[in-house]
Amino acid sequence: MNRRELFAALAATAVAGDALAWADPKPVMGSKVFDWNSLTDKPNPNGSVRTVCSTPTATLENLEIHITTLDPGKSPHPPHKHPNEELIILRQGTVETLSNGTWIRVGPGSVIFNGSNQLHGLKNVGAEPAIYHVVNFKTAATPSA
Repeated sequence: MNRRELFAALAATAVAGDALAWADPKPVMGSKVFDWNSLTDKPNPNGSVRTVCSTPTATLENLEIHITTLDPGKSPHPPHKHPNEELIILRQGTVETLSNGTWIRVGPGSVIFNGSNQLHGLKNVGAEPAIYHVVNFKTAATPSA
């Protein structure tokens, strides 16, 4: 195969790849109900997690929702940061959240917002499991990792 044939083959492959990407985009989620009883509870070393969704919507590149049950004295992971913004809604228990460099104790019904690329963390400081809903947003404006 000469250079011209190789170039033509590479160009054809690139065009075919683009066509496939456009032909089969991930479906956009519209209005939907997620029944708590239909979500599978998967145990992990810190408690368990129920995956709700991870999909594009009409206005988001990705909407990821999960529900964590965190055992007393546990953290899901060390403090960290990521480009996407994150909303946490505490359903049950008492947690401490790292926000703007300070650990803050909150209880049921509290809402935590973790900004893009800002250090944050969470730990269960109560005597019962903490249950919280996590909503992650990724848009065209979300910075790269």
